[in-house]
Amino acid sequence: MAKFIGSRHWLWLIVFVLIGSVSFIANPLFPTQSLSAPTTKPHIILFISDDHGYEDAGFAGAKVVQTPNLDALSKESLRFTHAFCNSPNCVPSRAVLNTGLMPARNGAHPNHSKINAGIKTLPVYMQEMGYRTVLAGKDHVWPRSAYPYAFVRKQDHDYQKIDSILAAHARPGQKPLFLVVATDNPHVPWPAIDGYDPKTVDIPPFLVDTEVTRQVRAKYYTDITDMDKTVGECLKAMKKYKYTDNTLLIYTSDNGPQWPFGKWNLYDQGIRVPLLVRWPGKVKPGTTDALLPLVDVLPTLLDATGSRIPSGLDGRSFLPLLTGKRTTHRDTIFTTYTADTRYGAFNYYPIRSIRTRQFKYIMNLEPDRTYTTHITNANPEDGKDYWLTWLKKAETDAKAAHLVAAYQHRPAEELYDVVNDPYEQSNLTADPTYRALLTSFRKEMETWMETQNDQDGLTRYFFNIKYGRKSKD
Repeated sequence: MAKFIGSRHWLWLIVFVLIGSVSFIANPLFPTQSLSAPTTKPHIILFISDDHGYEDAGFAGAKVVQTPNLDALSKESLRFTHAFCNSPNCVPSRAVLNTGLMPARNGAHPNHSKINAGIKTLPVYMQEMGYRTVLAGKDHVWPRSAYPYAFVRKQDHDYQKIDSILAAHARPGQKPLFLVVATDNPHVPWPAIDGYDPKTVDIPPFLVDTEVTRQVRAKYYTDITDMDKTVGECLKAMKKYKYTDNTLLIYTSDNGPQWPFGKWNLYDQGIRVPLLVRWPGKVKPGTTDALLPLVDVLPTLLDATGSRIPSGLDGRSFLPLLTGKRTTHRDTIFTTYTADTRYGAFNYYPIRSIRTRQFKYIMNLEPDRTYTTHITNANPEDGKDYWLTWLKKAETDAKAAHLVAAYQHRPAEELYDVVNDPYEQSNLTADPTYRALLTSFRKEMETWMETQNDQDGLTRYFFNIKYGRKSKD
């Protein structure tokens, strides 16, 4: 996948998009509108990075990776330490965020798929409230007809158009802006190492420590820092054009990074995401450990703009948490993963999970399958370069052998105490102490899947993948 445009060009892109709320007849993305009284509704900017791990930032306690702009933003924001995506894959995660519905209900169950016809999306709601809706960068929302954003593509280099917009930026009285800034980084392929020493990068316990792993880890950190520069440029442009006091800014990621046990998995490395919310005068900076899924973003934004929240959503507003009226939000978060429509045999492994404050329950729906992904079966830049060194080390190293086996072969059920075992290394399902808890989780999961019509979703969306037929989507 092509990387997002360079950081230097991002300043101009962000300025272009921010000023896109100004009427300008020469730009088809921003049609002319009549002047009106300045809005009292907040501008909303949602910054979504791609595959950024929740602990891979300075504000989260990382010692090596450098994220000065996110660190500065965190000091002005309410930081969520327990935010989770609802599906660790690009399209399903973004569809959940844009619909307030879980994957089996919105239809975008696998990656690279469409939401079902007739489902209302975030840009539709925002336009009904008088917002101009813009998505700059990575889209991964389908079908386009369901997402009426003005799309500013990452390959858009028309600087004459940007100059014209900048010349007209001072005109007042425009619609409130709902802007999604979506970078491609730190999604693979990761760039050449810049500013990091592979010898000094940290190697968490779910990774095998090899020379190549360290080199690739340094590349991942380089890409995080590049993404952080884009955050900084966005913040500068916001300040320059006064998108500050009356702007609700959210930073998050679609899912965890593309490491083994990360993306495409329901371990915390795959589903736990960074989340910062800044809204001057409305949200008090600080930290909360409230459990929060991304399915709650849509109803929260509707709530924050004074719009009615429709019934029937899976999401619920966490505005009371933002404004300090509550300190808790949810007790349980459900997550799902099944497949990637483009790759069929690998990246297919249906998993469901329940995450509470202390425990993680995972149900592997086809445990007899060998779990394969881009990392094990695709290109060197996807992870196969270091995966081969894992396989080699596993021939003589017991820990490496355990991690390789654990990644590719899963039992029907897994249970972890995520407070005492945050990297989910010790499966408790065989411990009789947890037998009643395991039974309770199993029943809860089965009931939830029935209410979601989850099995019907599997039948409709994955029969074609499993048997090699062309997908309808």
